[in-house]
Amino acid sequence: MSDTLRDDQPVTVAITRRVRPEDERLMQAWVEAGTSLAQGFPGFMGTGWLRPGPGSREWHMLYRFDSRASLLLWEESRERTMWLRSAQDLVQHTRVEHRTGIEGWFDEPRSRPADDVAEPVPPAPPRWKQAVTIWLAFFPTNLLFTWLLLPVTRDWVLPLRVLFMTLLLTPVMTYLVLPQVTRLLQPWLVRTRRT
Repeated sequence: MSDTLRDDQPVTVAITRRVRPEDERLMQAWVEAGTSLAQGFPGFMGTGWLRPGPGSREWHMLYRFDSRASLLLWEESRERTMWLRSAQDLVQHTRVEHRTGIEGWFDEPRSRPADDVAEPVPPAPPRWKQAVTIWLAFFPTNLLFTWLLLPVTRDWVLPLRVLFMTLLLTPVMTYLVLPQVTRLLQPWLVRTRRT
């Protein structure tokens, strides 16, 4: 992990793993087990995974912790070590990256090979696709919560209403909505223009 990461900012870890297509169901079960373990650690903020397409051997996985210290607790834990060992014959780790900020879901990776496998790094989606993805996640979520909470917040002053909604929606977007929308839109996000 880069020493330039501040200790108090959230960190997203992106890992590329290679799995045989016939082991897809085993991989899904293994990922779910790892998520369940990570959820028990302080500072865990969510996880997600995606694949470039059906039958692809590559799985791109993300998990996020609220600080470098929380991340280290997970990464150095006995639980994680045992979980990784359980997939020794199932997955091949090809790349590990540590990122900070919202760009962790999209940015062009600065890769660090995990086991000397030289492989081209997929480019990040264009910024306009990132903006569309965030808007598609944010607009309906914001609209739904605004409508549901209108009876409660109708008489509140505008700054208080906006403060309340952003405090409520930021974790919902980070942990639930944005990972699902990016997973759903992944084929479109990674599609390249034909020449």
